[in-house]
Amino acid sequence: MMRIGILRIGQVEESVAIRIQESLDTIFANTKTELIPETMPLPKEAYSNARKQYRSDTILSILGSFRSAHNSFDRILGIVDVDLFVPRLNFVFGEAVCSGNVAVISLWRLRPEFYGKTSNDQILVERGIKEAAHELGHTMGLKHCNNPFCVMHFSNSIFDTDRKQTLFCNKCSLKIGAIGGKGKDVEGRV
Repeated sequence: MMRIGILRIGQVEESVAIRIQESLDTIFANTKTELIPETMPLPKEAYSNARKQYRSDTILSILGSFRSAHNSFDRILGIVDVDLFVPRLNFVFGEAVCSGNVAVISLWRLRPEFYGKTSNDQILVERGIKEAAHELGHTMGLKHCNNPFCVMHFSNSIFDTDRKQTLFCNKCSLKIGAIGGKGKDVEGRV
């Protein structure tokens, strides 16, 4: 059984993290996810004054060290509520080490209020679940999928995130199953 630890980094609502964690247990069969009780402070070295954003790759590096110290987990998913970027893009909803053991997602641009809408925790959590499953899929070696409804489809905007489902298409589900992650497909099969 694969064990995934969910680590809050900085100020992240525990209730949101718990709802994401509980959903990941249903998306990934033969997986146990746990909310790590401690919270990691936001790493100052990840912040870019020029961009007013945090570098996700720097956070991933720190998560890698954290995981080494907590090796009871096969993977660590960090959750932040700050704006993330990688140098070649304006922003990212998350990032992962492909075929690795660490990933991070940001709630910042998943919040409806970022787009001038009314705050809605249900929408925030649904988007967070999709991005968490997506980034964990990358840790299992999955690449972006052409199916716009598959959770592994690349989200260029929040519209892409809202369109895709929380589950894997049949093709991606089979790939995860072949490596032991056993993701459920859009029909709910393992």
